Order: sequence, then structure tokens, then C-alpha cells
Amino acid sequence: MSALDDVGNNGDVAKKTTATAFWVTSPAQGELRSEQLATPTKNEVQIRTLYSGISRGTESLVFNGRVPESEFSRMRAPFQSGKFPTPVKYGYCSVGRVEQGPDVLLHKTVFCLFPHQDHYIVPASAVLEVPANVPAKRAVLAANMETAINGVWDAEPMMGERICVIGAGVVGTLVAYLCTQVPGVEVRLVDINPERRQLADQLGVSFVTPEQAPHDQDCVIHASGQSAGLRQALELVGSEGRIIEISWFGEGDVSIPLGGAFHSQRLTLKASQVGQLPPKLRPRWDYQRRLRLALSLLGDDRLDALISGESDFDQLPTLANTLFGRGSVALCHRLRYTQ
Repeated sequence: MSALDDVGNNGDVAKKTTATAFWVTSPAQGELRSEQLATPTKNEVQIRTLYSGISRGTESLVFNGRVPESEFSRMRAPFQSGKFPTPVKYGYCSVGRVEQGPDVLLHKTVFCLFPHQDHYIVPASAVLEVPANVPAKRAVLAANMETAINGVWDAEPMMGERICVIGAGVVGTLVAYLCTQVPGVEVRLVDINPERRQLADQLGVSFVTPEQAPHDQDCVIHASGQSAGLRQALELVGSEGRIIEISWFGEGDVSIPLGGAFHSQRLTLKASQVGQLPPKLRPRWDYQRRLRLALSLLGDDRLDALISGESDFDQLPTLANTLFGRGSVALCHRLRYTQ
């Protein structure tokens, strides 16, 4: 049987026995590998991948071998294979069709926090059906939307506040997009790349370059992944204001000036990380409820602007160095899979 799906005489999809997955084999090197698929149990689903999305910030650190050893355990993706630094199969933005599994999910389009792979088997509890008003192509943004939701929860924007979001990547832009929906909140999306203005305009978010950014902000949310962005956050926030750090820097030290206004103005610097729910929500929320919310918020057609490119899955080993390189300006790059 070929690597593509086969169909039996009864019209059912024949059992798929092999899959192809992308592995980071050494820092800045990746390849496609063939893997065996087991037979799904009654509580599992077999997925044929339609699309997967590259979450460039975290995946760049993984691809380039920059995950700190202290974070090897905490940074594991739900269905990661291998160990950091390499070889490792990593990713968490997969959208596919259920080809085997419980009747309630059979033939449904679902989202799963799975690496880049064309077929896979996971527990049925690990997938969520994509809402009818969300195209499969856009559903690859679900994990990024989930991170943005967590960041907004941690920032706790209040009506009428002035907020700057530094870093117009996918997560930063989504955070700004969500904050603009709080009544009376005045949001500015800040980025060194003036071409990101067009993206902000498409999503109805006000855009400024760093030199244009307003001061005396009630809250600054930092998502640029650069120490210069965090230093600017300290400059922009007003007295008793709060800074929410969403970026993950990976290896290396980050230098910021804590000897100036940080103490005299009693500023607050708080980390936000999607691996933990905010404490006040934990009695009622779990990760599945948060992910379901993220999927439900992807119904806005304007969010397609966050997909900056698309290519075939089998091109990933060739494109990876460009996508994950230092000079990359990609937002979410979408991979499409052979049907």
C-alpha cells in the first residue's frame, strides 16, 4: 500500500500503517522520518492531517537548539517525541480529519496539540472539534490564540485603560486584538517593523513604531522576544503600572534597567506562560475549556491576515532554516498535507 490513504471495498478507509513526521535532528537541521502507526483502541482516534501551523517563536528556539536545559521538562509539548535538544519531534498546531474513532468524532475536523505529522493516533480526549464557522485553514491559530487568552487573563485589562502591546508577532497581535474588545480600552500595538501597520489595520488595532509609542500606560504587555522590547516596556508604563511578559527568551541572559523607574514608580513585572492557568481560574477552568474558547474566537475572517505563508508539508526540511532563521519575518506559516 502506498503512503497515501487507500479505500477498501466497503468504502471505509483502509488502516494506515505508516506516517511521516518532521524531526529536528540537530541544531538548525531537520528531516522527514517514517514512523509506524499502531492500531487505535476504542478510546483513540486516528487523524489524517489537513494543516499544521508553525508557532515560530517557540519552534525557532527548538529548531536552533536553544531550549535551556533547566526547561527541558517544562517545555515538552503534549505529544512530543524525543528529547531536547535533539533529536526531537515538536509542534502543537495540528488540524485534521478523524478517520477512525468513536462515532461522535468520526469524519469530524478536529484540532490537536500534535507535532508536524501527516497521520497520527491520540486519545479521543486529546482532540476538540473545530467549530462550523471556523475554516480548517484558520484553526491552526488555536494554540496561539490560547496563549494570547492566557496573556490577557494575566494582564487583567480594565475598562478605559491605556495599554501598549510590544511585538506584532502572532501572539502579540492576538493579545492586542483581544484587548481592543474590552470597552473603552485604548490599545497601541508597537513594533520595529513599520510594515506590520497593515496587519494591525486589518485587525482594527492602532499601530505605532517604538519612537511613536505613548508613555504613562496603565499596562504594557511585552511579546517581542527581544530584551530591547522589555526595556521599552519599563519606559512606557506609568507609576504603579504593570508589565506582563509573554515572551520566552530561551537560553541567554536578558539585561534590563531595574535601577531606574522600576523601584521609584513601584512597577510590577509579571510573567505569563500558557502552561499554567491563572490561579483564580483554576477551580473552574481546565486546559480543554481554555482551548475550546480559543477555537470559538477564531470565527473572525480578519484573522486570516496572521497566516503569512503556506507550503506543502514535504517542503519543511528545505524551508526550515528560512522560517526559523534570525531574519525571518514570518507570522504563522501554514503547512498543507497531501490528501
